[in-house]
Amino acid sequence: MSQYLALTQAGCRRSFPRCLLHRITARTTMVVAALVAQVVYTQSVNAKSSDRPNLVLIMADDMGYSDIGCYGSEIETPHLDGLAKGGVRFTQFYNTSRCCPSRASLMSGLYSHQAGVGHMTRPAGAPGYIGHLNDRCVTIAEVLKSAGYRTMMAGKWHLGWLDECSPTGRGFDRFYGTRGYIDSYFTVIKRTEIYLDDQMLMPPTERPVNHLHPDRVWYTTDVFTDYALEFMGEALEGDAPFFMYVAYNAPHFPLHAHKEDIAKYRGRYRRGWDVMRSERFQRMRKSGLLEGSWVLSPQDSPAWDSLTAEQKDEMDFRMAVYAAIVDRLDQNIGRLVAFLKDRGQLDNTLIFFLSDNGGSSEIGTFGLRHETARAANYEQWQRAGGWTSSYGQGWANVSNTPFRMYKRYNHEGGIAAPLIMHWPARIKSPGTFRRQPAHIVDIMATCADVAAAKYPEQIGGNPITPAEGTSLLPALDGRPLDPRSLFWEHEGNRAVRSGDWKLVALSGKPWELYNLAADRTETNNLAATHPERVEELAAQWEAWAKRARVYPRPGKR
Repeated sequence: MSQYLALTQAGCRRSFPRCLLHRITARTTMVVAALVAQVVYTQSVNAKSSDRPNLVLIMADDMGYSDIGCYGSEIETPHLDGLAKGGVRFTQFYNTSRCCPSRASLMSGLYSHQAGVGHMTRPAGAPGYIGHLNDRCVTIAEVLKSAGYRTMMAGKWHLGWLDECSPTGRGFDRFYGTRGYIDSYFTVIKRTEIYLDDQMLMPPTERPVNHLHPDRVWYTTDVFTDYALEFMGEALEGDAPFFMYVAYNAPHFPLHAHKEDIAKYRGRYRRGWDVMRSERFQRMRKSGLLEGSWVLSPQDSPAWDSLTAEQKDEMDFRMAVYAAIVDRLDQNIGRLVAFLKDRGQLDNTLIFFLSDNGGSSEIGTFGLRHETARAANYEQWQRAGGWTSSYGQGWANVSNTPFRMYKRYNHEGGIAAPLIMHWPARIKSPGTFRRQPAHIVDIMATCADVAAAKYPEQIGGNPITPAEGTSLLPALDGRPLDPRSLFWEHEGNRAVRSGDWKLVALSGKPWELYNLAADRTETNNLAATHPERVEELAAQWEAWAKRARVYPRPGKR
């Protein structure tokens, strides 16, 4: 098994185009993989014990901190709210501010540069930026599979297109979805081909087919759930516990939603982003999610009342579509929960729900193509994929309430994420908050902990980078986590958090310093009054950047 994994991961060193020899080697390796995996799976089935839970990991895409009801939103998310009521909510959980790096950290338990995905999936000529998972990391699927888990995924991978770097090449028994980005809900666009396991099922097409339910419209959020249910059903026919990773593209742009879901929200947002943001903030404070001393960060878009009546109507429509996408996401999470409940699996299943980055300000106050993609002609662009429509910075600022900044940045608005953990058999105080700072690198350690799985030091003589995260089980039980510093870098934007102190900077700009206990919304920069702390934290960040492969940077980022 070790030798097979080493071969598979070594194959990921290459990038497009691949030579014929590499293709033959890759195909041979995959055949060996299937045989070896079956042997390991058969041998490990007997290791299952009743106290090892199933694991369901649910990732949202481009969803802000306050976009679901239990984190302050007016969007109706009863199923996620139910998971929060029966589980725990983390108030200070962090991602890495961008889709690919967050997915790399999630899957590997490493900072994204250590796993080879310091930016996106295009190779950039430096060890931290090869554009796919490298051979010095393992995935959650590989670790759990070694412990006898059945491993499955549906949705958006975005960690490399090569066979060897695909989900089935990195430890998943079953996979339905795209190896790349998605940027569409009703269609399959270029570079988002749909795979079933290791075979391409659908090339780019305007009329994709849901092969499980041919009578239904192919809509990513729905069809990813269809396959997740199919895979979990298959897993329950055996005796092994399972790991199900569902990586939705919702609510990432473009603005594609079912008509009935849009109708539910049309008109709700005519009061504007100033009012909606303030109302979310008040709900968050009232619920106890936020500390009482924090203030709402300044709105950084034009005042709603400065817009024309036509602009207000257009922006109401855009936010209504965005809300409809979130609503449909919640509906499908309800389907997952109902499946587990109906089959008697819910009590001993650990469910995680999180988002890969904050709300996206792409591009500008009014969003992508706001001059031409209008409410009146929605029929013409409602299926147009790619960078064709978005809700804009004004509404992204609402999504990230009460914080500053957006996706791609390391201020709290870019990196703060909801994290719900639901496990009735383990959680003794449901409906409560967990205020310990935690990071997306912790998910690997938590999964390995609950599965009694060993994180390897090497595979086939190849050293594996030690995991950076810590298990969240103590926090789940209401106990403190060990003190540590957390780090970020993306496109030159950088940050370090140590205790309650956070040092953060935009690319090419001076460091800013905040005491998050008193000011998590980052409104009072203390850099000038605490220069010694700036120097100390900056040195920590530099030392981390050197060891974590942030350097060398491939060109200016």
